Amino acid sequence: MTRPPSRKATSQDVADLAGVSRSAVSLVLNGRGDGNIAPDKQAAIRAAAAQLEYEPNPSAVSLRSSRTRTLGMVTDAIASTAYGGDLLRGASEAAARSGHLLVLVDTHYEQQREADAYRTLRGRRVDGLLFAAMSLREYAVPAAAAGVPFALANCYDPASPQVPAFVADEVAGGRAAARLLLEAGHRDIVLLAGAREAVASTLREDGVRAELTAAGCLLRTVETGWDISDGVAAATAVLSGPGRPTGLVCANDRVAVGAVLAANRLGLDVPGDLSVVGYDDDAALAAPMVPALTTIALPHRQIGEAAVARVLSDLTGATEARTTGRATGHGTVLVPCPVVVRDSVAPPRQPTGRAGGSPSR
Repeated sequence: MTRPPSRKATSQDVADLAGVSRSAVSLVLNGRGDGNIAPDKQAAIRAAAAQLEYEPNPSAVSLRSSRTRTLGMVTDAIASTAYGGDLLRGASEAAARSGHLLVLVDTHYEQQREADAYRTLRGRRVDGLLFAAMSLREYAVPAAAAGVPFALANCYDPASPQVPAFVADEVAGGRAAARLLLEAGHRDIVLLAGAREAVASTLREDGVRAELTAAGCLLRTVETGWDISDGVAAATAVLSGPGRPTGLVCANDRVAVGAVLAANRLGLDVPGDLSVVGYDDDAALAAPMVPALTTIALPHRQIGEAAVARVLSDLTGATEARTTGRATGHGTVLVPCPVVVRDSVAPPRQPTGRAGGSPSR
Protein backbone atom coordinates (compact mmCIF):
# COMPACT_ATOMS: atom_id res chain seq x y z
CA MET A 1 0.00 0.00 0.00
CA THR A 2 1.07 3.63 -0.41
CA ARG A 3 0.29 6.76 1.54
CA PRO A 4 1.01 10.45 0.96
CA PRO A 5 4.58 11.19 2.04
CA SER A 6 3.38 14.08 4.20
CA ARG A 7 1.08 11.91 6.31
CA LYS A 8 2.33 9.83 9.18
CA ALA A 9 1.36 6.19 9.18
CA THR A 10 -1.50 5.17 11.45
CA SER A 11 -2.25 1.91 13.20
CA GLN A 12 -4.92 1.29 10.56
CA ASP A 13 -2.24 1.57 7.85
CA VAL A 14 -0.20 -1.06 9.68
CA ALA A 15 -3.25 -3.29 10.05
CA ASP A 16 -4.10 -3.02 6.35
CA LEU A 17 -0.54 -3.84 5.28
CA ALA A 18 -0.25 -6.78 7.68
CA GLY A 19 -3.71 -8.10 6.90
CA VAL A 20 -4.91 -8.00 10.50
CA SER A 21 -7.30 -5.98 12.64
CA ARG A 22 -6.38 -2.67 14.22
CA SER A 23 -6.86 -4.20 17.67
CA ALA A 24 -4.26 -6.86 16.82
CA VAL A 25 -1.80 -4.10 15.92
CA SER A 26 -2.49 -2.41 19.26
CA LEU A 27 -1.95 -5.62 21.23
CA VAL A 28 1.35 -6.46 19.54
CA LEU A 29 2.87 -2.99 19.56
CA ASN A 30 1.82 -2.46 23.18
CA GLY A 31 3.63 -5.61 24.28
CA ARG A 32 0.52 -7.76 24.77
CA GLY A 33 0.71 -9.92 21.68
CA ASP A 34 2.12 -13.08 23.23
CA GLY A 35 -0.71 -15.40 24.15
CA ASN A 36 -3.19 -13.31 22.17
CA ILE A 37 -1.83 -13.06 18.62
CA ALA A 38 -0.20 -15.86 16.60
CA PRO A 39 3.59 -15.51 16.24
CA ASP A 40 3.46 -15.21 12.43
CA LYS A 41 0.88 -12.43 12.69
CA GLN A 42 3.04 -10.67 15.28
CA ALA A 43 5.99 -10.83 12.91
CA ALA A 44 3.87 -9.46 10.07
CA ILE A 45 2.65 -6.58 12.23
CA ARG A 46 6.17 -5.62 13.33
CA ALA A 47 7.42 -5.84 9.75
CA ALA A 48 4.58 -3.63 8.51
CA ALA A 49 5.20 -1.10 11.30
CA ALA A 50 8.89 -0.98 10.39
CA GLN A 51 8.15 -0.63 6.67
CA LEU A 52 5.73 2.24 7.29
CA GLU A 53 7.96 3.77 10.00
CA TYR A 54 4.96 3.73 12.30
CA GLU A 55 5.45 4.93 15.87
CA PRO A 56 2.64 4.82 18.43
CA ASN A 57 1.90 8.09 20.19
CA PRO A 58 3.27 7.54 23.72
CA SER A 59 0.91 10.08 25.29
CA ALA A 60 -2.14 8.52 23.68
CA VAL A 61 -1.05 5.05 24.73
CA SER A 62 -0.57 6.22 28.33
CA LEU A 63 -3.98 7.91 28.43
CA ARG A 64 -5.73 4.82 27.09
CA SER A 65 -3.97 2.40 29.40
CA SER A 66 -3.42 4.53 32.51
CA ARG A 67 0.22 3.54 32.26
CA THR A 68 3.35 5.61 31.84
CA ARG A 69 5.20 3.12 29.61
CA THR A 70 8.23 3.46 31.88
CA LEU A 71 10.07 0.96 34.05
CA GLY A 72 12.35 1.90 36.92
CA MET A 73 15.61 0.07 37.56
CA VAL A 74 17.56 0.64 40.75
CA THR A 75 21.15 -0.64 40.86
CA ASP A 76 23.94 -0.65 43.41
CA ALA A 77 26.86 0.35 41.17
CA ILE A 78 26.23 -1.08 37.71
CA ALA A 79 25.85 2.18 35.80
CA SER A 80 29.11 3.59 37.16
CA THR A 81 31.29 0.58 36.37
CA ALA A 82 32.51 -1.04 33.18
CA TYR A 83 31.20 -4.51 33.99
CA GLY A 84 27.47 -3.86 34.07
CA GLY A 85 27.03 -2.71 30.50
CA ASP A 86 25.68 -5.98 29.15
CA LEU A 87 23.01 -6.28 31.83
CA LEU A 88 21.82 -2.71 31.28
CA ARG A 89 21.92 -3.12 27.52
CA GLY A 90 19.82 -6.26 27.67
CA ALA A 91 17.33 -4.66 30.03
CA SER A 92 16.97 -1.40 28.11
CA GLU A 93 16.61 -3.12 24.73
CA ALA A 94 13.99 -5.52 26.10
CA ALA A 95 12.05 -2.56 27.46
CA ALA A 96 12.34 -0.63 24.20
CA ARG A 97 11.05 -3.56 22.16
CA SER A 98 7.80 -3.29 24.10
CA GLY A 99 7.62 0.47 23.81
CA HIS A 100 8.85 1.16 27.34
CA LEU A 101 11.51 3.54 28.60
CA LEU A 102 13.89 2.19 31.23
CA VAL A 103 14.76 4.79 33.88
CA LEU A 104 17.97 3.91 35.73
CA VAL A 105 19.10 5.08 39.16
CA ASP A 106 22.54 4.06 40.46
CA THR A 107 22.79 4.24 44.25
CA HIS A 108 26.51 3.56 44.85
CA TYR A 109 25.54 1.16 47.67
CA GLU A 110 24.08 4.04 49.73
CA GLN A 111 20.93 2.98 51.59
CA GLN A 112 19.41 6.46 51.73
CA ARG A 113 19.99 7.00 48.04
CA GLU A 114 18.37 3.64 47.34
CA ALA A 115 15.30 4.52 49.42
CA ASP A 116 15.06 7.88 47.65
CA ALA A 117 15.33 6.16 44.27
CA TYR A 118 12.38 3.87 44.93
CA ARG A 119 10.32 6.76 46.30
CA THR A 120 11.08 8.94 43.28
CA LEU A 121 10.31 6.20 40.78
CA ARG A 122 7.03 5.33 42.48
CA GLY A 123 6.20 9.03 42.52
CA ARG A 124 6.66 9.10 38.76
CA ARG A 125 4.19 6.20 38.47
CA VAL A 126 6.49 3.74 36.74
CA ASP A 127 4.69 0.64 35.52
CA GLY A 128 7.21 -1.76 37.07
CA LEU A 129 10.41 -1.89 39.10
CA LEU A 130 13.63 -3.87 39.04
CA PHE A 131 16.74 -4.05 41.17
CA ALA A 132 20.03 -5.13 39.60
CA ALA A 133 23.23 -5.97 41.47
CA MET A 134 26.79 -5.54 40.27
CA SER A 135 27.87 -8.88 41.77
CA LEU A 136 25.75 -11.90 42.62
CA ARG A 137 24.44 -11.43 46.15
CA GLU A 138 21.48 -11.61 48.46
CA TYR A 139 19.21 -8.59 48.45
CA ALA A 140 16.28 -7.80 50.72
CA VAL A 141 13.25 -6.80 48.66
CA PRO A 142 12.13 -3.34 49.86
CA ALA A 143 8.60 -2.50 50.95
CA ALA A 144 8.59 0.16 48.20
CA ALA A 145 8.34 -2.63 45.60
CA ALA A 146 4.92 -3.71 46.81
CA GLY A 147 2.00 -3.13 44.47
CA VAL A 148 3.87 -3.11 41.14
CA PRO A 149 5.52 -5.85 39.08
CA PHE A 150 9.03 -6.31 40.47
CA ALA A 151 12.01 -8.49 39.58
CA LEU A 152 15.61 -8.97 40.67
CA ALA A 153 18.59 -9.21 38.32
CA ASN A 154 21.87 -10.80 39.43
CA CYS A 155 20.61 -11.07 43.01
CA TYR A 156 17.95 -12.90 45.02
CA ASP A 157 16.06 -12.67 48.29
CA PRO A 158 15.91 -15.95 50.28
CA ALA A 159 13.22 -14.42 52.48
CA SER A 160 11.00 -13.59 49.49
CA PRO A 161 11.10 -16.65 47.22
CA GLN A 162 7.95 -15.52 45.44
CA VAL A 163 9.81 -12.56 43.94
CA PRO A 164 11.21 -13.45 40.48
CA ALA A 165 15.02 -13.37 40.45
CA PHE A 166 17.32 -14.04 37.52
CA VAL A 167 20.90 -15.08 38.25
CA ALA A 168 23.74 -16.86 36.49
CA ASP A 169 23.88 -20.63 37.00
CA GLU A 170 27.28 -20.46 38.69
CA VAL A 171 27.39 -24.09 39.81
CA ALA A 172 26.82 -25.28 36.26
CA GLY A 173 29.39 -22.74 35.10
CA GLY A 174 31.97 -24.18 37.48
CA ARG A 175 31.20 -27.67 36.26
CA ALA A 176 31.60 -26.53 32.66
CA ALA A 177 34.97 -24.95 33.44
CA ALA A 178 36.27 -28.20 34.97
CA ARG A 179 34.78 -30.24 32.14
CA LEU A 180 36.80 -28.26 29.58
CA LEU A 181 40.00 -29.49 31.22
CA LEU A 182 38.78 -33.01 31.86
CA GLU A 183 37.71 -33.48 28.26
CA ALA A 184 41.14 -32.29 27.13
CA GLY A 185 42.69 -35.08 29.20
CA HIS A 186 43.76 -33.22 32.35
CA ARG A 187 43.57 -34.86 35.75
CA ASP A 188 45.85 -32.64 37.89
CA ILE A 189 43.73 -29.53 38.21
CA VAL A 190 43.94 -26.62 40.64
CA LEU A 191 41.23 -24.03 41.23
CA LEU A 192 42.42 -20.47 41.87
CA ALA A 193 39.23 -19.44 43.66
CA GLY A 194 38.11 -15.91 44.37
CA ALA A 195 37.48 -14.59 47.86
CA ARG A 196 35.27 -17.02 49.78
CA GLU A 197 32.91 -14.31 51.01
CA ALA A 198 31.69 -13.81 47.44
CA VAL A 199 28.58 -15.90 46.69
CA ALA A 200 29.69 -16.58 43.12
CA SER A 201 33.10 -17.85 44.23
CA THR A 202 31.59 -20.48 46.51
CA LEU A 203 29.08 -21.65 43.90
CA ARG A 204 31.73 -21.93 41.19
CA GLU A 205 33.95 -23.96 43.51
CA ASP A 206 31.00 -26.26 44.27
CA GLY A 207 30.58 -26.83 40.55
CA VAL A 208 34.26 -27.48 39.86
CA ARG A 209 34.49 -29.90 42.75
CA ALA A 210 31.33 -31.77 41.74
CA GLU A 211 32.57 -32.24 38.17
CA LEU A 212 36.01 -33.46 39.25
CA THR A 213 34.51 -35.80 41.84
CA ALA A 214 32.25 -37.33 39.20
CA ALA A 215 35.37 -37.94 37.09
CA GLY A 216 37.24 -39.61 39.98
CA CYS A 217 39.55 -36.65 40.56
CA LEU A 218 40.29 -34.65 43.68
CA LEU A 219 40.69 -30.90 43.71
CA ARG A 220 43.26 -28.55 45.13
CA THR A 221 41.82 -25.11 45.83
CA VAL A 222 43.89 -21.99 46.42
CA GLU A 223 41.97 -18.94 47.58
CA THR A 224 43.04 -15.78 45.82
CA GLY A 225 41.54 -12.41 44.94
CA TRP A 226 40.05 -11.15 41.71
CA ASP A 227 42.84 -9.13 40.10
CA ILE A 228 45.74 -9.88 37.76
CA SER A 229 48.27 -9.46 40.57
CA ASP A 230 46.36 -12.03 42.65
CA GLY A 231 46.55 -14.48 39.76
CA VAL A 232 50.28 -13.91 39.36
CA ALA A 233 50.95 -14.53 43.06
CA ALA A 234 48.73 -17.60 43.40
CA ALA A 235 49.83 -19.23 40.15
CA THR A 236 53.51 -18.60 40.87
CA ALA A 237 53.18 -20.41 44.20
CA VAL A 238 51.24 -23.32 42.68
CA LEU A 239 53.45 -23.74 39.62
CA SER A 240 56.72 -23.45 41.53
CA GLY A 241 55.88 -26.09 44.11
CA PRO A 242 55.83 -29.87 43.95
CA GLY A 243 53.08 -31.64 42.00
CA ARG A 244 52.71 -28.92 39.42
CA PRO A 245 49.21 -29.17 37.87
CA THR A 246 48.59 -29.31 34.15
CA GLY A 247 45.36 -27.32 34.34
CA LEU A 248 44.08 -24.26 36.18
CA VAL A 249 40.51 -23.08 36.60
CA CYS A 250 40.58 -19.40 37.55
CA ALA A 251 38.22 -17.23 39.56
CA ASN A 252 37.82 -14.82 36.67
CA ASP A 253 39.60 -13.70 33.52
CA ARG A 254 41.84 -11.25 35.38
CA VAL A 255 43.15 -14.03 37.58
CA ALA A 256 43.58 -16.16 34.47
CA VAL A 257 45.67 -13.45 32.82
CA GLY A 258 47.83 -13.34 35.94
CA ALA A 259 48.21 -17.11 35.81
CA VAL A 260 49.40 -16.97 32.20
CA LEU A 261 51.90 -14.23 33.10
CA ALA A 262 53.20 -16.34 35.98
CA ALA A 263 53.57 -19.36 33.73
CA ASN A 264 55.50 -17.32 31.18
CA ARG A 265 57.87 -16.04 33.86
CA LEU A 266 58.55 -19.62 34.91
CA GLY A 267 59.28 -20.67 31.35
CA LEU A 268 56.05 -22.62 30.90
CA ASP A 269 54.07 -22.55 27.69
CA VAL A 270 50.31 -21.98 27.71
CA PRO A 271 48.63 -24.19 26.62
CA GLY A 272 51.52 -26.58 25.88
CA ASP A 273 52.67 -27.04 29.49
CA LEU A 274 49.66 -25.58 31.26
CA SER A 275 46.01 -25.14 30.28
CA VAL A 276 44.11 -22.21 31.75
CA VAL A 277 40.35 -21.60 31.95
CA GLY A 278 39.04 -18.17 32.88
CA TYR A 279 35.58 -16.98 33.92
CA ASP A 280 33.46 -13.92 32.91
CA ASP A 281 34.48 -13.58 29.23
CA ASP A 282 35.75 -10.08 29.98
CA ALA A 283 35.66 -8.28 26.61
CA ALA A 284 38.77 -6.25 27.45
CA LEU A 285 40.86 -9.29 28.36
CA ALA A 286 39.67 -12.71 27.25
CA ALA A 287 39.73 -12.45 23.46
CA PRO A 288 42.72 -10.03 23.14
CA MET A 289 44.89 -12.13 25.48
CA VAL A 290 47.72 -14.23 23.98
CA PRO A 291 46.77 -17.01 23.99
CA ALA A 292 43.12 -16.00 23.79
CA LEU A 293 41.40 -17.26 26.92
CA THR A 294 39.00 -20.16 26.95
CA THR A 295 36.46 -19.03 29.50
CA ILE A 296 32.95 -19.22 30.92
CA ALA A 297 30.81 -16.21 30.03
CA LEU A 298 28.48 -14.52 32.46
CA PRO A 299 25.03 -14.12 30.87
CA HIS A 300 24.49 -10.55 32.06
CA ARG A 301 22.68 -9.46 28.90
CA GLN A 302 20.30 -12.42 29.11
CA ILE A 303 19.70 -11.72 32.80
CA GLY A 304 18.74 -8.11 32.06
CA GLU A 305 16.46 -9.14 29.21
CA ALA A 306 14.78 -11.86 31.25
CA ALA A 307 14.15 -9.64 34.28
CA VAL A 308 12.51 -6.94 32.16
CA ALA A 309 10.51 -9.55 30.22
CA ARG A 310 9.16 -10.93 33.49
CA VAL A 311 8.10 -7.49 34.73
CA LEU A 312 6.35 -6.79 31.44
CA SER A 313 4.76 -10.24 31.51
CA ASP A 314 3.37 -9.64 34.98
CA LEU A 315 2.26 -6.17 33.95
CA THR A 316 0.24 -7.37 30.98
CA GLY A 317 -0.93 -10.66 32.47
CA ALA A 318 0.61 -12.60 29.59
CA THR A 319 0.69 -16.36 29.98
CA GLU A 320 3.72 -17.25 27.86
CA ALA A 321 6.62 -19.25 29.29
CA ARG A 322 8.57 -16.90 31.51
CA THR A 323 11.79 -18.75 32.11
CA THR A 324 15.02 -18.14 30.29
CA GLY A 325 16.94 -20.76 32.19
CA ARG A 326 16.51 -23.48 34.79
CA ALA A 327 13.83 -22.71 37.35
CA THR A 328 14.71 -23.74 40.90
CA GLY A 329 11.17 -24.38 42.08
CA HIS A 330 10.63 -20.90 43.53
CA GLY A 331 11.17 -17.42 42.17
CA THR A 332 14.80 -17.84 41.14
CA VAL A 333 15.70 -18.70 37.56
CA LEU A 334 19.24 -19.89 36.83
CA VAL A 335 20.41 -18.50 33.49
CA PRO A 336 23.01 -20.66 31.67
CA CYS A 337 26.64 -19.53 31.48
CA PRO A 338 27.95 -20.05 27.92
CA VAL A 339 31.25 -21.83 27.31
CA VAL A 340 33.62 -19.80 25.13
CA VAL A 341 36.37 -21.96 23.61
CA ARG A 342 39.53 -20.17 22.47
CA ASP A 343 43.23 -21.07 22.66
CA SER A 344 44.31 -21.51 26.29
CA VAL A 345 43.33 -25.20 26.69
CA ALA A 346 45.08 -28.17 25.05
CA PRO A 347 45.77 -31.79 25.99
CA PRO A 348 48.60 -32.27 28.50
CA ARG A 349 51.94 -33.10 26.92
CA GLN A 350 52.59 -35.99 29.28
CA PRO A 351 49.94 -38.18 30.95
CA THR A 352 49.89 -37.81 34.70
CA GLY A 353 49.90 -41.56 35.23
CA ARG A 354 47.39 -41.26 38.07
CA ALA A 355 43.70 -41.99 38.24
CA GLY A 356 43.00 -38.97 40.39
CA GLY A 357 44.45 -35.58 41.14
CA SER A 358 46.26 -34.31 44.16
CA PRO A 359 44.71 -34.42 47.63
CA SER A 360 41.95 -31.95 48.36
CA ARG A 361 42.59 -29.21 50.79
